[in-house]
Amino acid sequence: MSLHNDILAYEPFNEQEARDKSLILDFLEKNEDAFLRTNRVAHMTASAWVVNPKRDRVLMVYHKIYDSWSWTGGHADGEEDLLAVALREVREETGVRHVCAVSPDIFSLEVLTVDGHEKHGEYVSSHLHLNVTYLLEADDSDELHIAEEENTGVRWFTLDGALKASSEPWFIKRIYGKLNEKLSLAP
Repeated sequence: MSLHNDILAYEPFNEQEARDKSLILDFLEKNEDAFLRTNRVAHMTASAWVVNPKRDRVLMVYHKIYDSWSWTGGHADGEEDLLAVALREVREETGVRHVCAVSPDIFSLEVLTVDGHEKHGEYVSSHLHLNVTYLLEADDSDELHIAEEENTGVRWFTLDGALKASSEPWFIKRIYGKLNEKLSLAP
């Protein structure tokens, strides 16, 4: 099944996901370069809500650009297998080696705004990330490593602690809180 079909089949959890699903599908249908950063208006990204086997802790990174504790994730950069992107980003950003998908199914959809910022000495204009989130499980005894180019911290938080650690109010309310709520429905 293609990512487009996976998104089409995805059952939104709430109004935010329903509206964002529609926007993502529309963008994919109209933009051949939706998986590339060369599309400076919007492009596909993948994120991971990484929980431990007991599902009482979540793995977060202290993101340099957002100056906040946040989930892991990254750009598709031409890759249409966004689950593979999410898994790769978790390994790269945290050092965790024992990580797997709870399910290959999409866990969440969201359209994320990215404010203009500096990256590699160049200005990147404000744009949208059309994001697919996967629920991943990792061994919380794995050694953690900082990815110095992207983050300054990596650590496990309780589910509530992750919300308190983030300094991004919209993410706390619309994304991280929703992801924690959806954990009770996950396989």
